[in-house]
Amino acid sequence: MRFQTPLISGHLLRRYNRFLADIQLESGNEVTAHCPNPGSMMGLKEPGLRVWVEPNDDPKRKLRYGWRLCELPGGHWAGIDTATPNKVVKEALTARMVAPLARYGTVKPEVKYGTRSRVDFLLTEPDLPDAYVEVKNVHLRRSDDWAEFPDSVTARGAKHLDELGNMVEAGHRAVMLYLVQRTDCARLRMAPDLDPTYAAAFDRARSRGVEMLCYGTNIDRSGVTFGAALPVDPSPQA
Repeated sequence: MRFQTPLISGHLLRRYNRFLADIQLESGNEVTAHCPNPGSMMGLKEPGLRVWVEPNDDPKRKLRYGWRLCELPGGHWAGIDTATPNKVVKEALTARMVAPLARYGTVKPEVKYGTRSRVDFLLTEPDLPDAYVEVKNVHLRRSDDWAEFPDSVTARGAKHLDELGNMVEAGHRAVMLYLVQRTDCARLRMAPDLDPTYAAAFDRARSRGVEMLCYGTNIDRSGVTFGAALPVDPSPQA
């Protein structure tokens, strides 16, 4: 996934109201940018952090800038747009870059399933069981090279895990794919101290046969692309 417009750097002044951030551009101008992330953004919203925004001249948009990236120590990056993972994963699935799912030729986004839910992707192929794939954005890192999920309570996420388990019991494949949108992580685990219910749902879903996959991303000022497979902690998470 490539950004449509070259990004501009600045420094974060404050992130507030979930969808707004005040940023001082390198030019010295202070602007309000759209923050495409309603989550807690733990560790990625500290004042003074160097950030990158995408300008636009669309008269239909209220704000002329959209916050896209954070620059991290050691030359690393984090993407903060929660819509990016589905775009990146769709590109990867279509190009058959996700090895465990590479045999599927048809990728359908946003298909109804379960109890008033939509699965991110339904994969189909003759002579193969349908594969229901949910995608989760990961950008929390607190220690070593561990990526952690979630960064706040997500009842919706726990519901998705239970519904994927139901799909397995109905004879289908079910996959939870975690996409780590930062470049300083090499493995994934859950964060039971932040959401014990989700961690318990993760363990329950994995025991029911839901496949847990994790992939990294390649991030720079030009865009975010699908990266290498990362290991998921095999131990119980709750």
